[in-house]
Amino acid sequence: MAEPIISVSGLRGILGESLSPELAMRYVCAFAQSLPPGPIVITRDGRATGPMLARAVESGLQAIGRDTINVGAASTPTCGVLVRELRAAGGIQISASHNPPEYNGIKLFSAEGRVIPAAAGQKVLDAYRAGKIDWVRHDAIGRPIVCPDSTSRHCELVLATVDPKRIREAKFRVLLDSNHGAGGILGRRLLEALGCHVTILGETPDGQYEHTPEPTAENLVGVLRRVREAGCDVGFCQDPDADRLAIIDEKGRYIGEEYTPAICVDHVLRSTPGPVVTNCSTSRMSEDLAVRHGVPFFRSAVGEANVVDAMRKHGAVLGGEGNGGVIDPRVVLVRDSFVSMALVLDAMASRKVKVSQLADELPRYEIVKTKIALPPAKIPAGLDALARHFADAETNRLDGLRLDWPGKWLLVRASNTEPIVRAIAEAPTAAEAQRLCDEAAKALQSV
Repeated sequence: MAEPIISVSGLRGILGESLSPELAMRYVCAFAQSLPPGPIVITRDGRATGPMLARAVESGLQAIGRDTINVGAASTPTCGVLVRELRAAGGIQISASHNPPEYNGIKLFSAEGRVIPAAAGQKVLDAYRAGKIDWVRHDAIGRPIVCPDSTSRHCELVLATVDPKRIREAKFRVLLDSNHGAGGILGRRLLEALGCHVTILGETPDGQYEHTPEPTAENLVGVLRRVREAGCDVGFCQDPDADRLAIIDEKGRYIGEEYTPAICVDHVLRSTPGPVVTNCSTSRMSEDLAVRHGVPFFRSAVGEANVVDAMRKHGAVLGGEGNGGVIDPRVVLVRDSFVSMALVLDAMASRKVKVSQLADELPRYEIVKTKIALPPAKIPAGLDALARHFADAETNRLDGLRLDWPGKWLLVRASNTEPIVRAIAEAPTAAEAQRLCDEAAKALQSV
């Protein structure tokens, strides 16, 4: 069996090809052996293979003497909240995020309720590859612990970030597309607590996706129409583990994932000024908004754990990634679609405006994302060549090579899974962003 895609914060693979119950069990046991005493929370998104992998993971953990709290279907941010609230030693979310149904994966959480940082993840990876597991005798195995309520605390924390009364008074009509992932479990409870008239598509977390899981414009054509035809004030679309959110306005227009953190940043900074962090591949809308509100702005390397590290370092009031992932430290240091929904509704209610206006008020940019074939051995020389080619740009080597000009930028970074580099450009027009990517491709291919 081929090895799955393994990063410092977890793994992802195809069942029966690069991922098996045994592999998942050995990986989480390598993780658990590095944890302090205490139970370990296990959650999963709605994928059909989730219950099977959860049982395997739970058995392995108990076989090395760890107590387990197998919650069942729950979102990734809910896992983070539960780890912290139940005083667990760590957590395991079984999810392949937006990947197709044949995939599944594992995300690892520290006792702080956050995805583990790079250094800790590398130790887990080393231990997994070493292959040594310390099984215990029959009288030392771990025990299962029941969690009777998986959503109340998460809901309370989200509600505390907004003014529920003014949202209830607005009586918003909301369509939530959970697409048979984990998002409908807390999604209905939260939106009804906010007085919304709620329609949920794919509420049952059984992995029977009604469209390709990633919440992009091309995958949500049918949902766009449903929002418009139902006369909804807003449509919210989650990925299967509900850590990301895309927005549809009242006209059935796809606003998208890049706008989710920007709308939330603008709203939070109006009442709670403070530093903001996004990763280096996220739209500069949030940076522009930080400047507008007179607060510090910081970039991190790509990856949720890197954003969280930077947020903690700089005391950020909000952070996020352009894939629709908003991180609010008042709730949990995890990307959280429920926080995003609440903040968007609060912004609409507080200013008495439609979601389309919130989006249209933001700085306008276009992002283009491309792939460029380049052998790994040539990447260092290729990035140096790019820096020379674009000598008029401000350069940053935080993650690959980022080149900045007034009002536009280009990021080129190596893929972790393919012999390619990914080029992402943002500019006032799509044509200018595409030109930057095309020019980067020519410069790299000449190396």
